[in-house]
Amino acid sequence: MVVPPAVVAAIRAAERPVCVYVYDRAALHANVAALRRALPAGTRIAYAMKANGDDRVLAALLPVVDGLEVASGGELAAAVAAGSPFTLFSGPAKTDADLRAAVAAGAVLNVESLHELRRLTVYGPARVCLRVNRAHPALPGTHAMAGVATAFGIDERLLPDAVELARAGGLDIAGFHLHAVSNNLDAAAHAAYIRDAVAWAGRAAQEWGVPAPIINVGGGFGVDIAGDSRFDLDAFAAGLSDLALPAGAGLVVEPGRYVAATAGWYATEVIDVKQTHGRWFVVVRGGTHHFRLPASWGYSHPFTVLPVDAWPYPFQRPQVSGAAVDVAGEQCNPRDVLARDAPVGTVRAGDVLVFAGTGAYGWEVAHHDFLRHAHPQFMII
Repeated sequence: MVVPPAVVAAIRAAERPVCVYVYDRAALHANVAALRRALPAGTRIAYAMKANGDDRVLAALLPVVDGLEVASGGELAAAVAAGSPFTLFSGPAKTDADLRAAVAAGAVLNVESLHELRRLTVYGPARVCLRVNRAHPALPGTHAMAGVATAFGIDERLLPDAVELARAGGLDIAGFHLHAVSNNLDAAAHAAYIRDAVAWAGRAAQEWGVPAPIINVGGGFGVDIAGDSRFDLDAFAAGLSDLALPAGAGLVVEPGRYVAATAGWYATEVIDVKQTHGRWFVVVRGGTHHFRLPASWGYSHPFTVLPVDAWPYPFQRPQVSGAAVDVAGEQCNPRDVLARDAPVGTVRAGDVLVFAGTGAYGWEVAHHDFLRHAHPQFMII
């Protein structure tokens, strides 16, 4: 995988030993633009902060998205500080402090349960989208949120109770939140799901008297870094080309991974190259406490070797050529592995490994402070 020259330059300028995340503003913008071209005109894009909430990434994205989707009080505070013009607050375990802060900020709350509705009436008036876990065929993807039993959303059979509670408590029902899946690569299936969700929301809005509803179909647009699959935006656009929204309705999507993943690189310096019981290990300054996704999802993340010719020691440089290696991190944990059985031409101690496609759910989901190892650097280009 070719690393863009500007990213290489940033990595070479990093502190030694190198351990850095590099995010590319132009790539973030290009991903948003590509998604916007595929979506029906007028669709609002609320970037899902959970994918990458770095303040520099938010500052880069806010000029090109319509707002932010947040899922914690901390993310809400960051969205407010960044000046998000349109904020949606999701999550199944909002605290009372979260609800108060969301109401004060004017956020639209994606309400997840009847109990949350009851609690929210204490802090209203508020605008809410009822997050409904509908009975529908589950979409392909890595994490199903709806169509199956999960902690997310209100059971479709309880929708009458939810509407009654919201109205009795003086809440403004702005629409419906129907996020269903994470990391779906089947673009045609995703378009079909959105069509079905829009039709369902139109019927629900008519039945329950919700004028000009927000129809929030969430995110879930997939990215396959370790394989050859891709989310086909042309097929996605074709599947939505004649989508008809109910009168006055507004379509909202909440992409995170699709926007940020390919706009980030994680680079880490090789500290040692060694062989144990016939197996080669490349040991790096970093690991799953910085980039946990390969270990948590059980896959081998591809990387590129960035050669560094300088060698400061008077003795021979550890290296391996023409072999398959495991890339292990600096933790005292045998599961601290970023790649397994990865073929390399040559890799030496002091070289840098560059892992592409790490702009989403990289640093954000890692166990940062295990063993109190130093955090990586962060750069935006």
